Amino acid sequence: MKEHLRELVAQALLDLRRHGRLPQDLPTPDFVIERTKSREHGDYATNIALLLAKSAGMKPRELAEAMVATFGESQHVSRVEIAGPGFINFTISTPCRLATIRRVFELGAEYGRQVGESRESVTVEFVSANPNGPLHVGHGRGAAYGASVANLLEAAGHKVQREYYVNDAGRQMDILAVSVWLRYHELGGVNVRFPDNGYKGDYVIDIARGLRGKEGDRLRHSAIEITDGLPADESQSGDKELHVDALIARAKQLLGDADYRVVFNAGLEWCLADIRNDLAGFGVIHDNFFSERSLATDGYVQRAIATLRANGHLYEDGGATWFRATSFGDDKDRVVVRENGVSTYFASDLGYLLSKFERGFERALYILGADHHGYIARLKAAAQGLGLDAGKIEVQLVQFAILFRGAERVQMSTRAGSFVTLRELREEVGTDAARFFYVMRSNDQHLDFDLELAKSHSNDNPVYYIQYAHARIASLFRQLKEKQLSYNDSAALCARKRLTELPEDELIVELMRYPEVIEAAAASRGPQIIANYLRELAASFHAFYNTQPILTAEEELRHARLGLCKATQQVLANGLALLGVSAPETM
Repeated sequence: MKEHLRELVAQALLDLRRHGRLPQDLPTPDFVIERTKSREHGDYATNIALLLAKSAGMKPRELAEAMVATFGESQHVSRVEIAGPGFINFTISTPCRLATIRRVFELGAEYGRQVGESRESVTVEFVSANPNGPLHVGHGRGAAYGASVANLLEAAGHKVQREYYVNDAGRQMDILAVSVWLRYHELGGVNVRFPDNGYKGDYVIDIARGLRGKEGDRLRHSAIEITDGLPADESQSGDKELHVDALIARAKQLLGDADYRVVFNAGLEWCLADIRNDLAGFGVIHDNFFSERSLATDGYVQRAIATLRANGHLYEDGGATWFRATSFGDDKDRVVVRENGVSTYFASDLGYLLSKFERGFERALYILGADHHGYIARLKAAAQGLGLDAGKIEVQLVQFAILFRGAERVQMSTRAGSFVTLRELREEVGTDAARFFYVMRSNDQHLDFDLELAKSHSNDNPVYYIQYAHARIASLFRQLKEKQLSYNDSAALCARKRLTELPEDELIVELMRYPEVIEAAAASRGPQIIANYLRELAASFHAFYNTQPILTAEEELRHARLGLCKATQQVLANGLALLGVSAPETM
């Protein structure tokens, strides 16, 4: 409908130019067509006359009147009015509104969606938690947000790939490997002091038990071999970072490359499998798990560095190779290759960015935690240095989710092992409530996750309120069958004209605006727009249900109202699916 109204406005301006009322070279400003705040002012309004009046040498209302006078007949618009200083308000015709029910019936699950793959392809990277332990509730928000945004982009016509970046080459994974190795020794009767900076969760013992079951004592060394000569740990009045790094080096020395990789992979594979299972239980499926190690083996890092060098953006200083990132708006230049010839994490970032476009994607969307704010300028600089379009690199930051149990805030620490896992959250409040609560606030706002509200069966719980509307409609159709009353879609469509009451009209208007809600939510990467819409749609349905007889209405009106219920149920299910929330038949 917005596109249709935009065409009416564009045609009116064309006619005014053709008749000399407006200069031929007068550019059309970027005007908006938006829903009115009150139905008294029609359904939609545009500000075109206010934006164009000064350059046209006319008063806004005068220009608005001239435009309205040139509007052609439209079966979709019943009334056009000028309001305030020069807004043009449109009222949508009753036949156009009623046609929404037919469109919902015809399109079903596709109602509101654009033609598939009609827009640019996008790779959406989200979650990407280090595979060094189970996912916790902090990761859950990024998972729910990323999955919903990917769904929205797909609904808006984009080809979408959902990707998880596996940090399988970083220091944290080495710390996990050493933690597993030491627990492996404990299980074999060799007690080695556990480092302050090690991973202390019970899952590390589970991994070590699996390693012992597979390798036996083959990877075992004495406590003296492991600890002799190591620098003091923090609790020994030393430095915990130096201590754990020395411990990693000792493990590599004693085990050798092949056996160290066995220990390393035991931790990596267990954690990745656990993460996959967690995400699947949360309704989040990634199309690709991209290995950081593959950046080197597949040559992405090398090609990225070569591209920067060919473009003249590298220089040598202090034995290291630097990227002149400040030339592209970053706050400092970045080391790409260290003095010892080893590439940096930033070099991996370069290789990963290059890989996205070499693999054929037209846009790269990163969904990162709020602590990655400084990453944005770095990525944009990297894109420009590599000769990529920085406008095709997008970063959405997800603020922290704070979990409350009663009035007490739950503290989380992955390494200490005292965290609330995503699995525990799902078991307590359910996947539906968790998915919805995570996205009902904008991703750039902090979220206080209220466990008690998420579990409550009341209208104050938004996901329960919405699902209840869907289940209520299912109950209506069960009652219809029990009472042996008739219903069919054709009869409902023929009787649509009987839907003249205000609650019916308001519900139809809500159904009608669903496609533009998807468009707005996808464009702003804002699933909370869908969440808010679903609450409004459910409220409109409950108001209709509580005031209009349905099963007890006479036959023609019963068909019309049941058809409206069925269309509402379909749109509720469509919207909930975008958020990864189920649409239950019973509550």
